[in-house]
Amino acid sequence: MTSPARAYRGVFPVAPTVFDASGALDLDGQRRAVDFMIDAGSQGLCILANFSEQFVLTDDERERVMHAVLEHVAGRVPVIVTTTHFATQVCAERSRRAQAAGAAMVMVMPPYHGATIRVPELGIVDFFRAVSDAIAIPIMIQDAPVAGTPLSAPLLARMAREIANVAYFKIETAGAASKLRELIALGGDAVVGPWDGEEAITLMADLDAGATGAMTGGGYPDGIRQITDAYAAGRREEAMDAYARWLPLINYENRQCGLLACKALMAEGGVIASETARLPIQPLHPATRAGLIELARRNDALVLRWGR
Repeated sequence: MTSPARAYRGVFPVAPTVFDASGALDLDGQRRAVDFMIDAGSQGLCILANFSEQFVLTDDERERVMHAVLEHVAGRVPVIVTTTHFATQVCAERSRRAQAAGAAMVMVMPPYHGATIRVPELGIVDFFRAVSDAIAIPIMIQDAPVAGTPLSAPLLARMAREIANVAYFKIETAGAASKLRELIALGGDAVVGPWDGEEAITLMADLDAGATGAMTGGGYPDGIRQITDAYAAGRREEAMDAYARWLPLINYENRQCGLLACKALMAEGGVIASETARLPIQPLHPATRAGLIELARRNDALVLRWGR
């Protein structure tokens, strides 16, 4: 089990991967995005996740983004590096390189490929044990519908108890709060970090269930902090009020814009020069984008003022 002294808590949003208008990496823009996210109150960051478009990057590009971010952050906040891959050996090697580069943690989905290729429970346990054996930093298991792999609370708790570095869990499946409660009850102290995800759409329910971290989109960490800080301080009514204020924007990101929301907000505020996503991902419809910006302005989101 990971030592509780190494426990990470709070808001750790996913950083977008920044491209220029042609679709090439824009590492200067990447650094500006990271600076904004830290200034906006992020208590940590996650890179190379699905909302970072990790699936459109070459291995060389992954390395370039990882080193650019970790070197630029330079320890200001802890950085989680997503190292997901179907192959155990590849995931373990990605995780070793992330640790060597300075990652505080790695985030990994269970192995899957396409809509039908899945691995049974024994293979999942062996997979995470091998990744754990390759590193000495915590592993966050991402329990997300995109993997299409059922991960029961008893299975997750078992891995927390039996696999040295498996200690964090980002729960994004339906009924997340119920699963978090069961996981915490079954895993006990071995579950160092039960976390909320999916753009904080279920954040209040997940906090009530015992979530200690939130991995959200990167566009408005300042808004998410208004919820989590108040909750952590025992000011539940204030947290509920903040959640009610920000929920329309959270919902709009989650249901209308997806990973394009963060880039659109950052481009609108001058944080990055281009909100380009790599093809075949299509740009937001102008009306959808306008609705996103309107909601962000209603809450005076820092992202719309930071780069001005």
